[in-house]
Amino acid sequence: MTEVAAEPGNGRVRPERRGSRVPAQVWDVLPVALLLLNVLTTHPPREWPVAGALTVALALPLVWRRRAPFAVFGVVTAAAFVQWLVDVQLPADIAVLVALYTVAANAGRRAALVAGAVVEAGALLACLRWTTDGAFLTPFVAASAMVVVAAVLGVNVRTTRAYLEAVEDRAVRLEREQRQRARVAVAEERTRITREMHDIVTHNLSVMVALTDAAVYAQHRAPDKATTAMLQISETGRQALTDMRRSLGLLRTDELDAERHPLPGVAQLDSLADQMCAAGLPTSLEVDGGHAHVPATAQLTVYRLVQEALTNTLKHAPAGTRAEVRIRCSTESVTVDVTDDGPRPRPGTASSGHGITGMRERSAAYGGTLRAGPLPGGGWGVHTRLLLGGSGTVSA
Repeated sequence: MTEVAAEPGNGRVRPERRGSRVPAQVWDVLPVALLLLNVLTTHPPREWPVAGALTVALALPLVWRRRAPFAVFGVVTAAAFVQWLVDVQLPADIAVLVALYTVAANAGRRAALVAGAVVEAGALLACLRWTTDGAFLTPFVAASAMVVVAAVLGVNVRTTRAYLEAVEDRAVRLEREQRQRARVAVAEERTRITREMHDIVTHNLSVMVALTDAAVYAQHRAPDKATTAMLQISETGRQALTDMRRSLGLLRTDELDAERHPLPGVAQLDSLADQMCAAGLPTSLEVDGGHAHVPATAQLTVYRLVQEALTNTLKHAPAGTRAEVRIRCSTESVTVDVTDDGPRPRPGTASSGHGITGMRERSAAYGGTLRAGPLPGGGWGVHTRLLLGGSGTVSA
């Protein structure tokens, strides 16, 4: 029968078989029974009590060798010494080697060396007493070889077990780190999408509100201008929807909207300036230096910074305010300056706002420090310098 059990700590499910494996206790008791059977078949009845008692004393403690290897080793070696004293040879002496193996497999090298020395001394005593016709060297070498083999096997088992535990621990730590990196990546992606949505929605809604007010004002005095404003509102809405779909990963590059509204960059700042002018914020644009070498993500950052700065001016500055955008591109950096001649202090543009915070995060992704605040001669300014040396891989 097979049952399903969950492994502790990781929630994984593994099959657990029952009824198909012999319990370990049976395997531990079986050698005792076989050794006792050997005593009954190879010794005369008058030797059964002593031989049987010594066999039990040597083999039976091995049942508990996994729980208390040192105690079992002590009991088995003591029984072997008593056997040597009463001068009885038994096959159960193999229990001494098993006990030595268990100590070597569960203790340190020093304990294994001490236990090996004890067993080697016992092998020497046994060979001195039970070898015949002066044949001491060969039995002693054979016994010593078995002692070494038992100790070495135990040490190898312990080393292998420690190695496997280290590998398993490393795998668990790597899996934990992988899950943490995945959670961080998800959080960063959510932050990126939230920042993009804020910039897209805030800017386009501000422009659409300004254009709607202008259309309502002009619908009777200048119907043509009202119609133009409504068409601009429609185009702004389509642009917002396209940008939102692109930010959410729902827009394919071969779609018509993707071709009509490419990924914003330095080249699209002209359209942004025209859009702000149509919304009631006269905006001039000056771009110094070529921008073809600037990565697309860095250009998107420049566009979003200018967009957010102009949107803040449109929302908070009074009518008649003029804005100026200056972009300076070099091989190593892009400098962004957005200024206006509106009054100061300006409500709603404190550094704690979400817009300013998002601008600082975008700038910091390229090693820049954003400054936003009132200018000495009046007006408001936003300044930052984006470094292009290896920072372009950071998500904008």
